[in-house]
Amino acid sequence: MKLSTLVKPLLVTGLFLAGPTMAAPSAQQVLSASPIDDIVDRYPAMMSEGIREGLKRSQQLPPMVADTIGYVVSNSFRAADIEQQIVNNLERDLSGKQLEAVEGWYATPVARKVSAAEIAASDPAVWQQMRAKAPELNTKYKGTGRAQMFARFDRAARATESAVDTTIAVQLGLATAMAAFRKDSANYDELKQKFESQRGTIRGVVEQQVYDSYLHTYEKISDQEMKLYINFLESGSGSAFTKSVTGSIQQAITDPIESIGNQMARFLAPQK
Repeated sequence: MKLSTLVKPLLVTGLFLAGPTMAAPSAQQVLSASPIDDIVDRYPAMMSEGIREGLKRSQQLPPMVADTIGYVVSNSFRAADIEQQIVNNLERDLSGKQLEAVEGWYATPVARKVSAAEIAASDPAVWQQMRAKAPELNTKYKGTGRAQMFARFDRAARATESAVDTTIAVQLGLATAMAAFRKDSANYDELKQKFESQRGTIRGVVEQQVYDSYLHTYEKISDQEMKLYINFLESGSGSAFTKSVTGSIQQAITDPIESIGNQMARFLAPQK
């Protein structure tokens, strides 16, 4: 969050209440009003942790090598680059009125509450707790309105769709790093085609994980507040914002994957 948690909401609210006397907000202002900038700040750590955990679980590489690969991955993604990609695409994809509507939503108390929950859930440090709590939450919410609301939320937020894309990117990163370590001949395009062909299978696994995350992230958000949030996501402005942001993030995290293998080959060469 680029401003303090106290000053930032006050600034956003002040801009919102100023009304039509002010120009439409910039894409950067809208991004700062949303939780996206905070979550993007954690993307290098999220990608690194995901790949590091995957390598250690596979037990195909020594833990030290897995940590080394995680380090290289974290340095292959820059939050500032991802954020700039989002800003550029928002400027291209949304009108001034749409940017204003999105900023207006994020100035509301409900949006700030939802944003805080999403930021907290994006911290890799809580992922283990989230996984441990999943069976309990699945039982608690089975057959409830919260459970029934998931399909609508998932479509509007592009949650599973984005998670599948990110999972494929992580798996591609894992395979690229492993190929570099083993000096395999498989190239990036072959690996990418392999994982894309498994998209349906990956989706089946990821969708349950997204549901678990949904129950955990929004546990303290009331059903009425969730309905307001989903209404925003389904609105013209909210939908355009979500589509632009998710597309930008996917592009920004996929582009560096191809270079990871080359970096790993250089990084690990002295150890062989």
